[in-house]
Amino acid sequence: MTDDAPPLKTVQRAFEILDLLKQEKEIGVAELSRRMDLPKSTVHDYLRTLRTMGYVVNDSGRYRLGFQLLELGGQVKYQNRLFHVAKPELERLAGETGEQASVNVEERGEFVIVHTEFGSDSLQLGTYPGLRTPIHTHAGGKAILAHLGEEKIDQIIETHGLEAKTDHTTTDPDDLTAELETIRTRGYAIDSNQQVVGMGSVAAPVQVKDQVLGSIDIVCPSDRLQDPDYREELAAEVQQSANVVSVNYQYAP
Repeated sequence: MTDDAPPLKTVQRAFEILDLLKQEKEIGVAELSRRMDLPKSTVHDYLRTLRTMGYVVNDSGRYRLGFQLLELGGQVKYQNRLFHVAKPELERLAGETGEQASVNVEERGEFVIVHTEFGSDSLQLGTYPGLRTPIHTHAGGKAILAHLGEEKIDQIIETHGLEAKTDHTTTDPDDLTAELETIRTRGYAIDSNQQVVGMGSVAAPVQVKDQVLGSIDIVCPSDRLQDPDYREELAAEVQQSANVVSVNYQYAP
C-alpha cells in the first residue's frame, strides 16, 4: 500500500468523529449524525467502539474526548528528543524574560507546538502541546519554513495556501519569499499581529547539519516589540537558546 492509496473509510470516519469532538467539546449522537451525514445507528456504533477503547466518554448521552488521548499525546511528546533537550532552555527563557517560550516543529506542512513554558508576564492564549496553526502566520513557523528548501516551501503553499488569520498576515507568495530570505540572512524571524491581533513573536531555527529540526520562539504582546531594544534582546535570547538546543541535541546523552 502506498501513501497515495485512498484511506480506509472506517478509520477516516473514526478520526473525523474525534476531530468534531475536539471542536465541539461535547456533542450528541443526533448532532454528530447530522454533521457527518450518516445514520444515527452508524454513528452510535463508532462512538461505542471509541468509548470501549477509552478515546471518548459518554456523559448522559453527550460524548466528549477521553483522557486516553492525553496519554497517547503525552507519549508522543516524551518520546521526542527535541522536547527533552529544549525543555531546560524554555524554562530559562520563560524565567528570564517573563514571556511564553515554545519549541515547535513542522509536520505535514503545518506548525505544531511541542512544548511551552510560561513566564510571569505571559499572554494567556490557550496554547497547548499539539496545537496546529498555518506555518506562515507567525515567526515560529517562518523560522522553520525559511530552511525547508524551495521545493518543500512551494509544496506547502500549494497544499495549504496562505490563509489570512488577521489583516496583518502575509498572504502574498512574493512577500513571503522576501521575508524568508531576510530570516535566512539575519538568523531569526519576527512579526506582530499576524496570527492573533495583539500577539508578537520572535523565533530562531534549531538546525543540525543543515537540517532544520524545529524552532524556539518567544511570544509576547505585540506592543512590547515596538521597543527596538526589547526586540533585539528577545532575538538574541532565542538565537542563543536555539544554538544550545542544537548542540545538546547532537551531543547530550
